[in-house]
Amino acid sequence: MGDLFFNKVAGAVLAILLVILALRTLSEGLFHAEAPEEPAYPIDLAALEGGEAEEEEEEGPLDLGALLASADVSAGERVARRCAACHTFEEGGANGTGPNLWDVVGRAVAGMDGFNYSNAMQEYAEGGTEWMFRNLYDYLENPRGYVPGTAMSFAGLRQQEDRINMIAYLHSLSNDPEPLPEPLPEEEPAEAAEAEGEAESETADAGEAMEDATEAAEAAAAEDEAVGEEAAQGDGAAPAEAEEDEAEAEAEGEPTE
Repeated sequence: MGDLFFNKVAGAVLAILLVILALRTLSEGLFHAEAPEEPAYPIDLAALEGGEAEEEEEEGPLDLGALLASADVSAGERVARRCAACHTFEEGGANGTGPNLWDVVGRAVAGMDGFNYSNAMQEYAEGGTEWMFRNLYDYLENPRGYVPGTAMSFAGLRQQEDRINMIAYLHSLSNDPEPLPEPLPEEEPAEAAEAEGEAESETADAGEAMEDATEAAEAAAAEDEAVGEEAAQGDGAAPAEAEEDEAEAEAEGEPTE
């Protein structure tokens, strides 16, 4: 009886293990979840290691018009997937942890009905501030740095290309989108270069004029020195000629012995 009892217990344990393995395999087949292309909350490894995240250096004024004109809306949609855990993007979408972002470009800050905004965001919205291209650019780069105290936990988009593409995607989420900003005029650098060239030309002309004046002064001084030397030589020759004349006169006037 003892051996049979232990066999039954061992068989029951094995049966339970087989059932657990079967259920696990079945659940994986029924509820298969694909891994996202990008993490919902990107981790800045450089910051964790004590370094600084690489940022693109901006040379000169920020030309949002030119940047948005060449933006990739599809790439911006992929970037926006990082925000899908907290926001919805479709027209009439419900608010989540964050407000719905349909038609956000041109919308008043903290202006989504039914969403409980943080005090910091409500203070930023005072005066009728709207979400436009420039403040969206700065906010997406560093939300908590741009609006200190905001409840948004997103770390921000460090790469300029991601920010521009994201703004282009948000701009497309509207039935009547705001007009894009105009690119900065290209004449300004040309005018600056032309002015610089004129200044260099004027400086060169002034240098040449000064050099010519110096050469003329040196030539005049040399000429005056030559005239002075000739005059001095003339004054020395006159007494010698007078002495010769006197000697000849005395020779002619002497009596012959």
